[in-house]
Amino acid sequence: MKKVFLWVDDEIDQLKAHIIFLEERGYKVNIATNGDDAIEMVKKQDFDLILLDEMMPGRDGLSTLVEIKEFNPNLPVVMVTKSEEERLMDQAIGQKIDDYLTKPINPSQVLSVAKRILEKKHILEEHLTREFVTEFNRINSILMGPLDWQDWIDIHVKLSEMDLAVENFKDIGLKQSHHDQKHQCNAEFAHFVEDNYLDWLKGEGPLLSVDIVKNFLVPHFKRKRQVFFIVIDCMRFDQWLMIEPLLAEYYNIKRDYYYSIIPTATPFSRNAIFSGEFPDKVAELYPELWKFNVSDYSRNRNERQLLDRQLKKLGVKLEGEAKYIKILDLEEGQNLTKKIKSYSGTPLISAVYNFVDILSHGRSESEILQEIAPNEAAFRSLMKSWFSHSHLFEMLRNLSDWDCTIVITTDHGSVLGTRGAIVYGKRETSSNLRYKYGDNLNCNPKQTFFIKNPKDYRLPVWSLATTYLIAREDYYFVYPTNYSEYRRQYKNSFQHGGISMDEMILPVVTLQPK
Repeated sequence: MKKVFLWVDDEIDQLKAHIIFLEERGYKVNIATNGDDAIEMVKKQDFDLILLDEMMPGRDGLSTLVEIKEFNPNLPVVMVTKSEEERLMDQAIGQKIDDYLTKPINPSQVLSVAKRILEKKHILEEHLTREFVTEFNRINSILMGPLDWQDWIDIHVKLSEMDLAVENFKDIGLKQSHHDQKHQCNAEFAHFVEDNYLDWLKGEGPLLSVDIVKNFLVPHFKRKRQVFFIVIDCMRFDQWLMIEPLLAEYYNIKRDYYYSIIPTATPFSRNAIFSGEFPDKVAELYPELWKFNVSDYSRNRNERQLLDRQLKKLGVKLEGEAKYIKILDLEEGQNLTKKIKSYSGTPLISAVYNFVDILSHGRSESEILQEIAPNEAAFRSLMKSWFSHSHLFEMLRNLSDWDCTIVITTDHGSVLGTRGAIVYGKRETSSNLRYKYGDNLNCNPKQTFFIKNPKDYRLPVWSLATTYLIAREDYYFVYPTNYSEYRRQYKNSFQHGGISMDEMILPVVTLQPK
């Protein structure tokens, strides 16, 4: 169906060549010579775009614009003006014009602005399709050859960017191709991690959880910078991409990446960040918290002490006492934001935000949350909604006026579990759905990474028979008893602890106020 323009100009006779040019390119153009006629026409007929002259006898363009927008706020209006006066432009923009052109104008300028406004989505879809095919083929080609850890970061970044790009487009085939390629990549990634992880533990690989403080905080301390260190528990890279644009107005943003240790779960990965130590050493430091029957939720209670110990070990001498805060609910977030001015002389403020982790766990137990966030795209949207209205965002906006450095990261990501994997073991086995530890565990080796010798992987042991199972790809563990019931209960729930790009390859973002 042809797009219909209304061109409003008291000198419309001089624009016949422009109108013919547009009509030859498939547009229908109606005309009006004054603002009053234009308003009446808008009330009687549907238009796709208004071209509105700013200087006309009688009712001028700005007052006409106001009335058109009052009648139809969503109707695109392009202001055409002889004046380049900034005040007039500010007034027009304040009345929500969609674009403006300065006379004299040529037909191609009008065509360009029309396409930009009316065909933007279609043009973007065509561009995305071409870009997707190019990247799809490029990634498939990369998968054919040997890959290193940096290659996998590059693949994960591109796939995550495509996650956001394809979610609003109609092409089901394109979405399915993207899903299938990501599935294939995660299968290959699991093998890559299993083949190389032991070398990484020896320092022959990417930055790991234990390297965060040393590499991303300590350099700022050496320059006497005040540092805010924020850990958003369970935040995936694609979720970060939703909130990064909100911060770009206030900060210069530098993005780096690291790999979480395995299991990709809070007791292991977050303790590793704050301690700079692998889990076996943390268990040695706090043996009472690493008895077999201790809840995982209790094993992170010494993060403040672990961070102090790490800074001392690294030779960092802060000019003042560091502050550590854990944000578990709305009230604690409010309190930190209110008290932030009192920390102006504090050299290091560390804050852990648990909202995303709580939401991930709560979603599997709440039908309402499952309806609100039925898939990864909806969960990303929910993450953005939370952040944009959060006290964390309010605090970050306030801190943009400070002379400080902010480092934001996460301890692990999550994966949408879609396939159940039957696990066999004794009753004394951990309850986690993406990783298990206990005596003599067993599972299909195609679905899991089996760790027979935990000490080699710097993991705690409780007996000579302690083993670990780490789920690959999008599997989650289910016992053979009541298998169908539990598989149904946890299918399409967000879990963490396993080996996938979303769980392991994570952002470390440094913000410097503009």
